Formats: sequence, structure tokens, C-alpha cells
Amino acid sequence: MRAKITYFALAAVLVVYFVLVGSRGVLLIRQGTPVTVAFGAAVLVLPFIGCWFLWQTTVFARDANRLARELEAEGGLPVDELARTPSGRIDRDSADAVFTRRRAETQEAPDDWRAWFRLAIAYHDARDTPRARKAMQRAIALHDGKPVRA
Repeated sequence: MRAKITYFALAAVLVVYFVLVGSRGVLLIRQGTPVTVAFGAAVLVLPFIGCWFLWQTTVFARDANRLARELEAEGGLPVDELARTPSGRIDRDSADAVFTRRRAETQEAPDDWRAWFRLAIAYHDARDTPRARKAMQRAIALHDGKPVRA
């Protein structure tokens, strides 16, 4: 719950920032000189890119949470079996061992979204965020029957 509150608070701050930047872009365009119009147009691109990125991230998080709820209802969420350091961080060797098992499960059932979801969790535990995101995107696509990107 704390993560959701933080996410929405930061998203709200970003939206306010996008509005402020957008208003500055409009003010620059209203100046009417070629230089300020060019700068204003360039400044207006930033809020659009930011809004698109925020939307994509929100949709991804919503879809991943939907899959997590469904997997939890089935009793298929991975059990936390990772060894931890005294400070509470996940032990790298333990994460690698779990990852190896999850990767083998995914290779045995490459069209099972549940296996890809668990692999995404293993990637995340192994601190490989880009691959975790790609594995989760694949799990979402398989679950929703969308074409899977290679």
C-alpha cells in the first residue's frame, strides 16, 4: 500500500510539473518571435513525452498487479525462499539459484504466462530490472492473448 501511495504522490507531482512546463511553452509561443516560438514548441514536447511515459508505466503496473492478484487467487505466487544478508538484502547466490530454476520452468512452458511472471520476479530478485520488466511484459501479453514481442 505504501508503494501505491508513493507512486500516486509522485505521479501527481509530475502532472503538476508537466502543467507548469506546458504553460511556459505556451507563454514562449505567445511571444511570437521565431526563436521563442521554436523554444516554446520544444518545451511543449517534454510534457507530452512525460505524460506518455507516465501512462505507459501506470498501465504496466496495473496489468502486473492484475496478474499478481490472479496468480495469488490460484495459489501460484512464488514463495519467498531467498536467503538474506543481516541487513535484509537478498543474497545474490540465493537469487541466482532461484533464477536458474525459474528460467528452466519457463523454457519447459514458454507459452505459460505464470512461468513468465515467476521469472520476472526472479529477475527482479537478482537485481536485473530491465529483464524483469521484459519478462513481465511477456507474461502480460501471453495472459491477454496479445502478440508477444521477441
